[in-house]
Amino acid sequence: MVNKRMIVALLPVVVVLAAGCGGDDSSGSSGDGANSDVNGSISVMGVWTGQEQASFQAVVNGFKEKYPNVSVKYTSAGDNLPTVLSTAVQGGNPPDIAEVAQPGLMQGFVAQGALKPISFAESAVVDNFGQPIADIGSVNGTLYGLLFKAANKSTVWYNVASFDNAGVSPPSTWDDFLSTAETIKQSGTVPYSIGGADGWTLTDLFENIYIRSAGLEKYNQLAKHEIPWTDPSVTTALEDMAKVVGRSTNMAGGTAGALQTDFPTSVSNVLSNSPKAAMVIEGDFVPGVVKTPLKPEEGYNVFPFPSIGDSPSSVVGGGDIFIMFNDNDATQAFITYLTTPEAAEIWAKRGGFSSPNKKLDSSVYPDPLLQKTAGAIGEAEAFAFDLSDLQPAAFGGTAGRGLWKQFQDFVQNPSNVKAIQRQMEASAKAAYAK
Repeated sequence: MVNKRMIVALLPVVVVLAAGCGGDDSSGSSGDGANSDVNGSISVMGVWTGQEQASFQAVVNGFKEKYPNVSVKYTSAGDNLPTVLSTAVQGGNPPDIAEVAQPGLMQGFVAQGALKPISFAESAVVDNFGQPIADIGSVNGTLYGLLFKAANKSTVWYNVASFDNAGVSPPSTWDDFLSTAETIKQSGTVPYSIGGADGWTLTDLFENIYIRSAGLEKYNQLAKHEIPWTDPSVTTALEDMAKVVGRSTNMAGGTAGALQTDFPTSVSNVLSNSPKAAMVIEGDFVPGVVKTPLKPEEGYNVFPFPSIGDSPSSVVGGGDIFIMFNDNDATQAFITYLTTPEAAEIWAKRGGFSSPNKKLDSSVYPDPLLQKTAGAIGEAEAFAFDLSDLQPAAFGGTAGRGLWKQFQDFVQNPSNVKAIQRQMEASAKAAYAK
């Protein structure tokens, strides 16, 4: 099974900043804008390797230009970062700053009293990223985290030739989306490729439907289990989801085939000269999953997940959240730097990066499709963190259990919505009771 967090490259990174002496960030600046009053050492531990590590180092170099007396060192902990970080916290030797992919991990550290608020950066976060991003990094109304690197999972990738053969254009509304699929099917091509063997692709589909049909407030309530999975808003979203996965003829390989198709195969079914389906509904990371003979825009393209009713532009995604264990001039300077569009632009120009910073000009992204998908994050009226990643792992992110398994069961039998809702609610109650 493909690991969702490995694919999206959303695994944590930790930044350790040793306590530095120094004065007010606003004083002591030299003529070139460098601040010589803040000093100390910053060590960074995370999962980023290879090109991602090089790109992060470029961001660090930009920080160094502004704070020449702060040294920075990065060390990768690989995929074991959550364990390494938790062990360090339990041992009383946490890093100064850490970056995590799971808000639940951040919330756990807050509950332990291990994290320091980053309230000093709150106005910059709200101004540059928007209140929804600030809410993602907040616990009980206090800001603890900054979502720096994001992924747009509200995208639909399509085979251009399949659309041209059917005489259709990318739809913008849900009703048009469904009618476009019917027209494509009548032209002789299956409309959707579904990677149902990986349950997380199904949760992503549901989440995109739910935020558009129920709204961001309900989405956040469901994410926190403040409303049950038997809520009527979930019923409506599942009924809409069944309009995509409820007919075997809608999916490459039929229902049985879709449930045996892993995510990379679902992508190759579409990004092919001989496509088995016209569309695959997944994140901005789709083109990097498989090798394709098709050229961007000419052979394959992308459009935003369609609106439902009068829903505002919305993005469901994941991302890397910086959190702070020690509060000093150096750590505050580093976090504050990461809130700027200048910091985001450094990585954005290099590719492999999407920023939720609304002040970042999307034209800096190196290719037109990334400009569409990454730019949509900053332009979205609502950004919601992947709902399944906000759940206890046993319910939201474990193969063969919880939501992943129950959405697979739903695809197998989409007619009994109420029954699957009761199963989801029972699993949620059990997970939250632990």
